Amino acid sequence: MTAITPKQALEFLDRWKIIREAETDELRKTSMVTKFSQISTLFGSRHLFEVDPDRQRRIDEVRGRWAKIRQAMNV
Repeated sequence: MTAITPKQALEFLDRWKIIREAETDELRKTSMVTKFSQISTLFGSRHLFEVDPDRQRRIDEVRGRWAKIRQAMNV
């Protein structure tokens, strides 16, 4: 991998900052009707994706971890 200079790194980060700002501006300008339509389309397309057989197991693992954290914090 080719090393980059600190100046190149800063320029890279500056470009991403400009992109983030443009994206944020675009999202602010998007109407609620359009946002609702987009999310409705996403929900309507869930049949396009396979069912994850391990989903519930992973949910239970995360809940268990949070339970341990809560228990440790209440000591």
